[in-house]
Amino acid sequence: MSKFQVTTYAPEYHEAYVELNTEWIKKYFRVEEMDLKQLNQAQECILDIGGEIFFILDQGKAVATCAMVPHGEKSYELAKMAVSPLYRGQGLGDVLMEAAISWAREKQAQEITLLSNTVLSPAITLYKKHGFETTHLGPHPDYERCNIEMKLKLVL
Repeated sequence: MSKFQVTTYAPEYHEAYVELNTEWIKKYFRVEEMDLKQLNQAQECILDIGGEIFFILDQGKAVATCAMVPHGEKSYELAKMAVSPLYRGQGLGDVLMEAAISWAREKQAQEITLLSNTVLSPAITLYKKHGFETTHLGPHPDYERCNIEMKLKLVL
């Protein structure tokens, strides 16, 4: 793992944030209005309201990302997690999860939620590995593609 570096949002990584997420969304689903908002207006929709976007860099190039979006007091949504197809299977999802969970703990969050789809079985396995539990199965009002909601309770 030593060749990889975890960092937080900087404008020079914005294009990678959009491209990494657009790639997986288009592969399995379609890009929705909420996606466009969180991708194209990340500063306003995530960062300016107290969230963060994480990146894993390989020699300065962003190869994986995820966002933490504030949802009320003491709650964040893990969103827009993506790993470049060339880097999958190398444990980068674990690194992103650990960075995001650690960050949320530092913010004294009580829970982290996420929305996904059961067709993304490697992602669901990753979330369960890090302690997320299913709280809802079925359609979601914000995303056409989402059919599972998961939550991680953080013990302070």
